[in-house]
Amino acid sequence: MQRHGRAAKRRVAAEAGDNGKYKALARLGYASRGVVYVIVGALAVLAAWGGGGGQTTDTKGALQSLMDEPFGWVLIGVLALGLVAFAVWRAVQAFADADRHGSDGKALVIRGGMAVSAVTHLLLAVFAASLAFGWGSAGGGSGDSGTQSWIAKLMQQPYGVWLVAIVGLSIIGAGIAQIVKGVKVKFEKRLDADESAMRWMRPVCRFGLIARGIVFVIIGGFIGIAAWQSDPQEARGLAGALETLRSQPYGEALLGVVALGLIAFGIYCFVEAIYRRIGMGAG
Repeated sequence: MQRHGRAAKRRVAAEAGDNGKYKALARLGYASRGVVYVIVGALAVLAAWGGGGGQTTDTKGALQSLMDEPFGWVLIGVLALGLVAFAVWRAVQAFADADRHGSDGKALVIRGGMAVSAVTHLLLAVFAASLAFGWGSAGGGSGDSGTQSWIAKLMQQPYGVWLVAIVGLSIIGAGIAQIVKGVKVKFEKRLDADESAMRWMRPVCRFGLIARGIVFVIIGGFIGIAAWQSDPQEARGLAGALETLRSQPYGEALLGVVALGLIAFGIYCFVEAIYRRIGMGAG
């Protein structure tokens, strides 16, 4: 009995140590992602309603915009570290199942999405570092050209068109999942916040998740069109999705609302940085 008790204590102590490491990584990562999305949203708001000075851009474009600011390279360097931290945390979620999703079909899809998120945020971190430390174009370009470039490379592979179609459908699925998460307020179960805080955080987080989900559905739709027409030039990234909204009837209003939603998603990331339960088995 004592032996089992000592083993349990050692296990608890080990998990506590792991949780401490993961908390630091995750909280820095969530905050860094939040900064990037607030910038993307703010630039789009200015493009829609600011009378000039803004632009529809993606996460790489948001980082590039900081280079025009005093000590911008310092902030970009810090964000690069934060994005690496987020990539590591996503990898822990995906491969160590930190959130205890399990191993059934639905869980594997969720964890697979986290693995993809780990890769994309690591690539974004490399891009940020290339800006901060003058490594040239090590991280690739921003805007739709970057999306079209990797879609073209994927199409050149065996069954490439089918692979692109799967990517498009996966992004649409991720977008729908984000919308459902916002509508059903599923994010609350992982937040350790009292009702007084949730009273204002809940609508902001819901708005942010739904807006980002809509953008994902648009991006996935364009990638699906690229697959259908076997034309990578039809693909669009985040910047193209926002520009598509702008080109619709009442486009300035549509773009402005979704842009505010992306700012709200950035705030949701800050909420996760502060209130999310983090660690092996955090529920």
